[in-house]
Amino acid sequence: MGIKIITENKKARFDYHILEKFEAGLVLTGSEVKSLRNGQANLKDSYIAFKGDEAFLQKAHISVYAASSYNNHEPERLRKLLLNRKELNKIFGALKEKGQTCVPLKMYFSKGKAKLEIALVKGKDKGDKRESIKKRDADRAVQKALKRSRD
Repeated sequence: MGIKIITENKKARFDYHILEKFEAGLVLTGSEVKSLRNGQANLKDSYIAFKGDEAFLQKAHISVYAASSYNNHEPERLRKLLLNRKELNKIFGALKEKGQTCVPLKMYFSKGKAKLEIALVKGKDKGDKRESIKKRDADRAVQKALKRSRD
């Protein structure tokens, strides 16, 4: 049983240099899981924050499940992340360094459990973003040329 990707945060890959990745579990309610199975989630503008010694996912939007009645969830509530102590300490220590932050990259189901791929990142400056655009355009041109040569 492989993974089923629910949503990806493409903007994070464009705006940041990814330094290190982690896999975290999520504490969810039943209606949230059903919404995720329908693919109704958005990680844009979301981030990881610490309260005490626990990590939380903030500003991630999981749409309200339409078939649920009074037992529904709040779309942008805080969601606790499940990481082991060693990983939490590593992330918390890195966040104290200047210029580093922690953002979610993608949300997916692995073996029936909702998982979140998070990363320690450092912001790109304007020149780096331009290089990313040039590289993406060059890759696209190469792919088109290869496709034409096969036809």
